[in-house]
Formats: sequence, structure tokens, C-alpha cells
Amino acid sequence: MVSPHGVQLAGHLISCYYGDLCSKVCQCLLNRGSITLAQIVRFTEITKDNVQNCLRVLVYQNYVQVFALQQEGGFGEAPRIVTHYMALFENIIHKLRAPKFMQIVSEELGNDCLEIFQGFIEHGRISVDQIIYRKEEIARRNRGSFDANAVRESFHKLLNARFIERRPAPEPYLAPPSEEDHPAKKRGAKSAKIVPEQTLEQRALAAAAPMESLRFLMEMDDLTEEKGGDSDNTVAVGKKRKQDVLKSDDVLMEDADKKKEVLFRVNFEEFMCRLRHKACISYVKTRFNDEASIVLSSVLGLSSRSERQPKAEKSAELSINAIYDEVIKKEGGLGLKLNVS
Repeated sequence: MVSPHGVQLAGHLISCYYGDLCSKVCQCLLNRGSITLAQIVRFTEITKDNVQNCLRVLVYQNYVQVFALQQEGGFGEAPRIVTHYMALFENIIHKLRAPKFMQIVSEELGNDCLEIFQGFIEHGRISVDQIIYRKEEIARRNRGSFDANAVRESFHKLLNARFIERRPAPEPYLAPPSEEDHPAKKRGAKSAKIVPEQTLEQRALAAAAPMESLRFLMEMDDLTEEKGGDSDNTVAVGKKRKQDVLKSDDVLMEDADKKKEVLFRVNFEEFMCRLRHKACISYVKTRFNDEASIVLSSVLGLSSRSERQPKAEKSAELSINAIYDEVIKKEGGLGLKLNVS
């Protein structure tokens, strides 16, 4: 659970950027956990239409995850599928870290990629078509040149650096836990490692996560699908999310899929990993010397390529030769000698 001060901070951030109604809905979710649309309406005392508008804003900004859960029906009734909403507190707090994220993109990839990345920070989830349209409008207003191929190339750089990723599934279904998911505990099995049971929120995030093979993939065929007509529910990049209107809870997550566009978002895990590495390297440099920080930077740089968890407990196993090859590539590392005793 989020602390009261954390809820207050998150509510203040949402209020500043997206309005008081969105802030009230967000604080309701943070205080009460995963709940349904009807419960949000009852707890916040906001009209259903306004709650749907707020949820759509929060979902597009990656602050709320939607998932479907099977619940038992009443007496003599069959089980039914109910849509639940949960707030993502860490993603909300990442709004404060946005300047650091943009600084990393600017230093590693340049201003062209930074301009595209700023669109993700501002609008949350964007398709490639929307990025191209946004860049074209900016160039038209500034009376500058525009090259769609250059925009796609910058987009590919962001993907290759893992700064952006495909958005999660809009509404994953969580099946009821079976008996196999809860094996009986055997006494005397001291060597058996106890695996903590996943919470409902952890299961929802795992089910919504895209496949690793598709997470950083952009197929060029996606750029030309369904260009014949425009949908009334399609989100324009230049408009505020809280001005969009929904007709029912069923279309909350369907409107973005009507054109079959692939939406992308900021990969917060990658930025947090880089910031953690930067802090470790800075500490070693201050505590020991520059040479030690260069070696640690090389180790973290090599091991980060195999990291698959947001907070890995230990780095991957590396050979001394692989580390040395990486060290001599870095500034100040060419003069270091490989001394193995």
C-alpha cells in the first residue's frame, strides 16, 4: 500500500498536469486498490462519464492498468467477467524524473531523438503515425524542412536503446487460480525455496506485459494499416487527454485498437536501471578512484544487456577478458593494464 504522503504527492502531480477530477480518481485507486468502475463512481461521487474520461486520461499516461477478472455470480448465477482498474504509483512518481530521462536521451542520442521522446513524456502512448504527424506540424509551424525517414530513423534509435517499448495489453484477463498454482506444502523440505505468491496487481502487470520478442519491435507494415479512414475515437496528439469523451466502459480501451495502430510508451525500467548504475559508478569513483569506476562501468554496461528484471539482485557472470575488452573502449581505460594474479 502507498503511504498517505505518497498518495498526496501523486494526487498533487496528477492535479497539476491533468486536473482535479483525474486527481480524485487516482487518489481513490491508490487508497482502495484495484476496484471496478461502479465502485470508483460510488467512492468519488463523480458522474460515470467524467470517471470514464479520467480513466482514459490516466490509462494513456500509463498511470492506470486495466484488467479483467472473473468473479463468482450470485445465487444460481454463472461467474461473470468484471473490469478492474489499478493505479501505478511508481509511474506517477516518474513524472518528477522526466527531466533526468530527457537528459539521458539528449546525451546519448541527440536532439532529434529528444524531440520525439518529449512527445512520449507529454502524451504517454503514441503510434509512429502520430509521431510523424507531430513532427510534420512542428516543421510546418516553424517553416522548416521535414523528412519522414529521418523521424523513423530516430524512432528506431530510441527502440534500439530500449528507451521506449510497446504498450502493455489493454485489458488482460486473469484466470482464477487453479489447484496447481497452490501446491501443498511438504514438511521437512528444508532445501525447497519458498516462492512468495504473486499479488493480484503483480499478476495483472505480468499478464499485460508484451512478449520480449515484440517489446522493442516496430514493423513497418504497421505504418500503413488502415489509412483509408479516420475514426472519431482516435486521439489527436496535440489535444489534451482529459477532453476526450467516452460513451461506455466497453470502449475505454478499444478505441486505440480500431485502427490497429501499435502504440509505444516510455520504458521506465531502462531509465531507472541507468540511473542506478550511474549512482553506483559515482559512489565508487568518490570512494576509490577513477580506474575503479571505469571497471565498474564496464561490468554494469555488459551485465545490463542481460538484465530482465527491474531490480536484479546480482549482475551476470562475466569473464575477465570480456571486462577488459570493454574497459579499453572507455575514456581513460586504454592505459589500464590487465593484471591477473
